[in-house]
Amino acid sequence: MKRIGIISDTHAYWDEKFVHYLEPCDEIWHAGDIGSVEVAQKLSEIRPLRAVCGNCDGGDLRRMFTPVLRWKCEEVDVLMKHIGGYPGNYDPSIRGQIYAMPPKLFISGHSHILKVQYDKTLNLLHINPGAAGLQGWHKERTIVRLTIDGLEFKDCEVVQLKR
Repeated sequence: MKRIGIISDTHAYWDEKFVHYLEPCDEIWHAGDIGSVEVAQKLSEIRPLRAVCGNCDGGDLRRMFTPVLRWKCEEVDVLMKHIGGYPGNYDPSIRGQIYAMPPKLFISGHSHILKVQYDKTLNLLHINPGAAGLQGWHKERTIVRLTIDGLEFKDCEVVQLKR
């Protein structure tokens, strides 16, 4: 059983609340637009970090993180890409991979729109944790936490941070 903290679109913004909300997790997953190596380092000091680079991430972050990441957490096949779309409208850059071999969990960022949505067609859970940084048009900053136990998703919660 693993408790996961999912964050995206920090855009180089660090908030000490990240420590409070992510420290109880076993791992932190960042869905891109990290914004700075310093933010990535601080997150990895809290818990092990898995991340993808986003469209706003520069050369150092692109050398540290790949654009697409696929791995197993417990028994769940996880796929993460910054620009990924959502059920019914996956981004063309990842759509083929999703349809050819659907993961059980697909994580994306980019839109700054919080979404936790089940794709009944592909039998997968899609999560976009919204944006945790200040840059962008979003009114609320958010993080998603959930537990993965074998093949099950449990205790999914949205953490709302003040703008």
